[in-house]
Amino acid sequence: MHLKSYVTAALYGLPALASAAPPPPPSHPAPPAPPAMGSGPGADAAHTKTYTIKAENITAKLIPHGARLTSLLVPDRNGNVQDVVVGYDDPKEYLHDSQTIRSFFGPVVGRYANRIKNGTFTIDGNDYHVPENENGGADTLHGGVVGYDMRNWTVTAHSESSVTFTLFDEGFQDFPGDVVSHATFSVSTEKSPQNPKGLPQLTTKLVSLSLTEKTPIMLANHIFWNLNAFREPTVLKDTSLQLPLSHRFIGGDSILIPNGTIHDVKTAYGGALDFTSPKLIGKDIEKTAGLCGAGCTGYDTCFLVDRPPTSAPNSFDTVLHAESSTTGISLDVATNQAAVQIYTCDGQDGTIATKESQAKRNKAETGHAGASVVNQYGCFVIETEDWIDGINNPEWGRVPYQVFGPEDGPAVNWATYQFGTV
Repeated sequence: MHLKSYVTAALYGLPALASAAPPPPPSHPAPPAPPAMGSGPGADAAHTKTYTIKAENITAKLIPHGARLTSLLVPDRNGNVQDVVVGYDDPKEYLHDSQTIRSFFGPVVGRYANRIKNGTFTIDGNDYHVPENENGGADTLHGGVVGYDMRNWTVTAHSESSVTFTLFDEGFQDFPGDVVSHATFSVSTEKSPQNPKGLPQLTTKLVSLSLTEKTPIMLANHIFWNLNAFREPTVLKDTSLQLPLSHRFIGGDSILIPNGTIHDVKTAYGGALDFTSPKLIGKDIEKTAGLCGAGCTGYDTCFLVDRPPTSAPNSFDTVLHAESSTTGISLDVATNQAAVQIYTCDGQDGTIATKESQAKRNKAETGHAGASVVNQYGCFVIETEDWIDGINNPEWGRVPYQVFGPEDGPAVNWATYQFGTV
């Protein structure tokens, strides 16, 4: 199908996607100043305006800055709602965060998620370089100096249960070509093939189209989760994790840049990465010294999704189950992606306060506010995406799933987050 047909489908024909054309191209400022980061109170208010979507037993709040999920309320085993998303109560704090520590709390990251070695890649014999923003210039992380997490997206559709954000990327950060992306978030408790029990479910669809030339595209949600409502200081001893289809993971060097190696989860690091059966996140974490970088203990790992040989490479499958023994909240993640990055908040150091709104819930329900700060290992991130830095490791065969041109179909990252109780 030609590009024009895809644009028509993406903008007008596909369910839960935008119902309006992309906005005019934004201005093209030079790094490092983020484009449209706000030009006064009015602009900031628009970028941090909260859009609430809800269905029975699930309420989500999002803002245009970074197409960002800021809150997700679901019931615990006692029927009390808990906010399972880490971040800030005041949406304006996300603007300050972007301009200072850039925590990546809850946004869509892109144009290319995770790390690009040396900020370079080659397409059809042409070499490209994008701004490095980590490890003294050794790599480009989550799109560069100003990634999609720092951009102010446009709301192109909003209903009671769904919101769509759209971003026109005019070759920003020196990536080749123009790309239009739509990020749709919807909530539902209706029974469906993906949700046969009608549980509270968040669905995310990230759809990107290359408009002018071949370019890497790999968007991902970067949501920090805490299923124990911060009633425990960390997630290590109460939250279990299962990655039923992940028998392998991508190896990295001392600064987490993929080094081209693929490892077996059962043998590397004494089996610490084997989550094919459920186990507490902290059960084997002491065996992971160096896994998340030099001097670091914990997980920051790209687990591969090893679908059965009879399945399509992008079939929609459940890739993760997690549950908290403290609240009884469970989470099942399904996706069409080929990998899932797990980060156990190894870099958090207690300098960011937890949400006061959640502390008040904890105080009212248990008599204790819970953790007052986000501690090391106080949360975990789930990124459904393709094999990280696959554009620089062509031997993996992932380039066709990561490089898109005007004649190609859209890049689609589809995921569901389904909540229950145990």
